[in-house]
Amino acid sequence: MNEEPTTSLAGHNPNDPTLRLLTTLEQLGERKLERKRKAAERLLRENGVTHDIFNPDGVTRPWTFDPVPLVISGQDWSNIEAGLVQRAEIFEHLLKDIYGPQLVLKDGVLPPDVVLSHKNFLWPCWQQQRPETRQMNLYSADIARGANGQYWVLADHAFPPLGSGYALENRIVMSRSFPELFHGVKVHRLAFYFRALKNLLHRLSPRQDEEPNIVILTSGPEYPHFFEHSYLAAYLGFPLVQGADLSVRDGHVWLKTVAGLQRIDVILSRLDDALCDPLELNGDSLLGVAGLLEVARRGNVATTNMIGANAIENPGLMPFLPSLAEYFLGEELKLPSQPTWWCGQERERDHVLANLDKLVVRPIHPLPGIAESRPGQLDGTELETLKEEILRRPHLFIGQQELELLPVPTFNEQRLDQRPCLLSSYLIANGESYVALSGGLARVSQNGGPTLPTPTNCCTKDLWILTDERDKQVTLWRQTTTDQFIQPRIGALPSRAAENLFWAGRYVERAEATARLLRAILVKYDESKGSEDPDEQRSLRNFLQALTRVTATYPGFIGTEGKTKLRDPKAELMSLARDAGRSGTLNSSLRQLARCAYLVRDMLPVDAWRIIDDIQANWKPRFSHHLVGSGRLYNSINRLLLQLSAFSGLLNDNMAREPDWLMLKMGRSLERGLNLISLFEETLVPRYRPAMEAQMCESVLATCNSLIIYRRRYRSFMQLPSLIELLVTDENYPRALAYQLLQLERMTREIPLGSQNAQERDDLELLQRLSAEIAALEPKKLIRFAEGDENYYPLLRSFLNSQKAGLECLSDIFTQRYFSPSKPQHRLGGLVRDKAS
Repeated sequence: MNEEPTTSLAGHNPNDPTLRLLTTLEQLGERKLERKRKAAERLLRENGVTHDIFNPDGVTRPWTFDPVPLVISGQDWSNIEAGLVQRAEIFEHLLKDIYGPQLVLKDGVLPPDVVLSHKNFLWPCWQQQRPETRQMNLYSADIARGANGQYWVLADHAFPPLGSGYALENRIVMSRSFPELFHGVKVHRLAFYFRALKNLLHRLSPRQDEEPNIVILTSGPEYPHFFEHSYLAAYLGFPLVQGADLSVRDGHVWLKTVAGLQRIDVILSRLDDALCDPLELNGDSLLGVAGLLEVARRGNVATTNMIGANAIENPGLMPFLPSLAEYFLGEELKLPSQPTWWCGQERERDHVLANLDKLVVRPIHPLPGIAESRPGQLDGTELETLKEEILRRPHLFIGQQELELLPVPTFNEQRLDQRPCLLSSYLIANGESYVALSGGLARVSQNGGPTLPTPTNCCTKDLWILTDERDKQVTLWRQTTTDQFIQPRIGALPSRAAENLFWAGRYVERAEATARLLRAILVKYDESKGSEDPDEQRSLRNFLQALTRVTATYPGFIGTEGKTKLRDPKAELMSLARDAGRSGTLNSSLRQLARCAYLVRDMLPVDAWRIIDDIQANWKPRFSHHLVGSGRLYNSINRLLLQLSAFSGLLNDNMAREPDWLMLKMGRSLERGLNLISLFEETLVPRYRPAMEAQMCESVLATCNSLIIYRRRYRSFMQLPSLIELLVTDENYPRALAYQLLQLERMTREIPLGSQNAQERDDLELLQRLSAEIAALEPKKLIRFAEGDENYYPLLRSFLNSQKAGLECLSDIFTQRYFSPSKPQHRLGGLVRDKAS
């Protein structure tokens, strides 16, 4: 593992796989390589691989991809894996000891300050571990190769910030975008690790006599690596939940679902340990589950790593690992750490102080106002300040030698280059020891230079571990005998997921309704240019005001402020089309649709992401509002409507009729009914001359995509009663109000409910009342009017008001019944923490 490396192609063995790989890359040529790299990044983007997708400013940081994999020979990897397995076993022994008898401190192998002063050591976890179980089932390490060929460990993780899910996605994209690079090269597959992970989660369950309930606990979409949490949930087939979705009752952890509470057996946590339980750990945490630590103590729920395992993420431990290897295993340390000096010891502190301008100096955990310093980075005054901080709290600082790293081939800025590389490797407990993922995540700096990549300045690479034999196909499916019948099991739908599905349905319908109404207005606006007909101007005005009401973008075209916009509506129309930061606009609805869909990506068809990504990438009208009537916006809306229709059709044809699909459809039917009512209130309740009323009816039918079916049914007669019959009372027409109510009633009956909710069916009673109102309608009577009602149809207005109030009430019932968050958690002392989503 210490052989002198060669960084150029000259002198390489012709059979060297690295040489064959680089030769293939050079044969592709830089132009083709760049095209394929962009195609790979587009595929990553379509799959949702991005950082900070829910930044308040709406700006996401794309996942950049380097098509040149990092190649490690099978022999080198065997040595690395042996060293990593040894480190994992050392840390397993260490966790059992420091959270138990603490003999390693009493025997003087470790100074107490290096362990007990670190923020990741959690005193509430002391003497609370279960000795018969493993404390650390998942382990990760960041590794780099020095210029002399030596591999060094730069960091140890029980909670890796970048995980195995990214490595898997990189491999999938690599195999699809660059299949020719795999020709003649045998690379280890990654699936074995994930099968081992799935088996591990089942083994951890405290209920071995039945199928366990397993969840992945995420910090939420506001955190940078939410993609990986969601990706693993979809790949492994487990629900993705947040802390507010879980509660502790009767000594167990429960998941709130639309069907009631479901007991949870195993939690794959992606939270920092200190945030897992606000009751006993960090009382300010809004991400964890109050009481989780006590349930884990009792053995009623299992976590992949013990709460408190993050104590190994302490760089102050690095200089003591050789002693720990001898103490726990009776072995020499196989894979060295980056040379490190802990300042809590006098000689080591003096060495660091004497070499402040030559070492990387940093605290062992983040300290306010104190950042990592690198050689040559600080001036004289800053070095003195740092020296004073170290002398004041020496046990909280380390100095590390900056390594000269071996550069690896990379493709950047459309050319082949060489840069230092950091690789992350992942291990999982398997039997009595650990097994490593035969691959991992490699990263190089985007900006070049000798510095290591950081999470905000990196380009990722696939990591290839070579093998002499082709790996066998590995499946994540658990095997059974051929004559054993497996009973189907419909997974519980968490309340938060149900809410996001419901709102995804509402937003896709809202976006479509807004787009169709905008398109109809553009047609009327073009037709009314130069017209002096007051009825035609009035109809345009009513459509514009309907747009404001449907989108709730007040004041818009309504009120005193709206009079100016009605005279020249182009700027407001452009705003309603493209302003992402304004609630209710078309672009805002599209972004909210993407957000809700992203939060339940593990429940949606994969191809749905291609459409979502295409919409996000292409719905960016950049032309001035002065060109609103030029046809460019009209054409853009046409393309968008095709995409939204494709998205809806894909979901309709590919989702099983289970609770997740029902929630999506319920949201869509509710939103369609409300939008239809708002449109009618502004366009059909007002009265017009007969000829103009026929034109208004035609425009409404076009907006509702119903003009063709109307012509087929009613031929050449355009009358308001006929329109009401089609779009209100027809129970078999998918765009009619009556159809929405019948669908909502059917779907609410099919949603599984807990025993308490099943007894209170006010939603069904409300839907039946609204349907009865429609059944009693006589369309011709709705357009009667009395003396003094010359400007509108009072009976139609009253009917629409009743239906609208009923649907808004139904939305509130759905929210309370299916989506209301778990009770807010409390800090010790009774301070209520609002955890509403």
